[in-house]
Amino acid sequence: MTEHTPSTPPTAPIPSGDDAVARAAAGGAGDGAAGTEHPRADHTGTDHHSGTERAVTGSIRTITGSIRTSTPTGAIRTLGANPATAPVMLHPGDAIPAARRVVYIILLGALTALGPFTIDLYLPAFPVLEADFQTTAAAIQLTLTGTMIGFAIGQLIVGPLSDKVGRRFPLIAVTALHVLASVAAAFSSELLLLGAARVLMGIGAAAGGVVAMAIVRDLFGGRRLVVMLSRLALVSGVAPVVAPLIGSWLLGVMPWQGIFIVLAVYGAVMLVSALVLIPETLPRERRQERGATTVWQRYRSVLSDRVFVGVLIIGGMTFSGLFSYLSASPFLFQQTHGLDAQQYGLLFAANSVGVVVGVQVSSRLAARFGPQWVLAVSTAVLLLSGTAIIVTDQLGLGLWGTVVPLWLFMTACGFSFPCVQVLALDRHGKAAGTAASILGASNNGVAALISPIVGWIAKDAGITATTMASVMVGCAVVGILSLWLIVRPRTVGMLSP
Repeated sequence: MTEHTPSTPPTAPIPSGDDAVARAAAGGAGDGAAGTEHPRADHTGTDHHSGTERAVTGSIRTITGSIRTSTPTGAIRTLGANPATAPVMLHPGDAIPAARRVVYIILLGALTALGPFTIDLYLPAFPVLEADFQTTAAAIQLTLTGTMIGFAIGQLIVGPLSDKVGRRFPLIAVTALHVLASVAAAFSSELLLLGAARVLMGIGAAAGGVVAMAIVRDLFGGRRLVVMLSRLALVSGVAPVVAPLIGSWLLGVMPWQGIFIVLAVYGAVMLVSALVLIPETLPRERRQERGATTVWQRYRSVLSDRVFVGVLIIGGMTFSGLFSYLSASPFLFQQTHGLDAQQYGLLFAANSVGVVVGVQVSSRLAARFGPQWVLAVSTAVLLLSGTAIIVTDQLGLGLWGTVVPLWLFMTACGFSFPCVQVLALDRHGKAAGTAASILGASNNGVAALISPIVGWIAKDAGITATTMASVMVGCAVVGILSLWLIVRPRTVGMLSP
């Protein structure tokens, strides 16, 4: 260890606001792998001749001055008149004032919601589109498939690119593509043009969720990472549920073209916000680190992690169970149980509350007990509640026999989402964009493949609670097997502070 003994102790003022974030980010966030112990600032050696106090990492702290210094681990020390009481900030985001963190949560949450709203907002317009373009329902469904394919491809491109060139450029460029594609969709006169525009919209919406998760991982680690990601998981879990409801309302006050204009305005607001309010959080030094200089190296480093692969499967299965409900519920509750549009909307709202409750409680439990153990409980509840739907349906208990266990299933989804994100990203700080892109693409891609199985099973007898829950139970079983056979919770360390 090299000992620094400057002739004149530094007396740099403490930076604040974005300056603090920039300096913190330059220090590097480190990998932040679960179970990593960070050195503390209170183990020091003192050089009485130079009037400075030396930390074990080799950095210098002045006793009489006020300075913020960085360490090789990415920890940030803010020193005042009394070094003994100086707080230690282990991650760059710890230097961000609370008010600014709230702004980031709102902006990053809105970016995350852009993807689900792009996919789901126009679903209520399917019958109108079918009539206007004089085509079949299956052809209109292909525009949704194209959107989800574009969304998955966009995430796989944007994630590694953001690890290579920084977060802002991909976010700005791809969000601008979303705005242009939304305008093109609104003025499409042929179904083929609409389908092409929807693919581009999917690619353009991909940047929001991926870059938002990567930015959070750049700035935070450990238990605070759980809290921040829980806010994004709340948005990603609730947005697919409420988007069709908002789309129904918009369709009541404007033609279907207006929905795409609303999405264009939404994207434009996010574009301006990215330009003005979101700083670059990936320092140039971290983009050039050895071992992760190419896209394939980043993919290999992430996919070679057993825990990441395990939670990737769990996330895909949980999202697929959710989308099985979304795809089957209009037929189940409106045709089988005879609910009108307003009653169906209230049911959607109640299930959204379940997701919200799950996400918020999960973040607290994960910080205390570990996300792997929260997943152990939530995946079990997914299986039990899905099984209960089948049992109550076979016993003929009617609407309430389905609604109550369904609410428990949705709540368990809320418990699972943030834990999957934390376990996936906390271990891959150097490739956060790549990890987030694989996670997002997997969730949407697997859900797009699995959710139509409900209709395939019910092609002769029609969709029932049993056919819907059968797919949900199958997804839960695969998630449980992945947790205990691949992730193996006992081998995963607790989160760092």
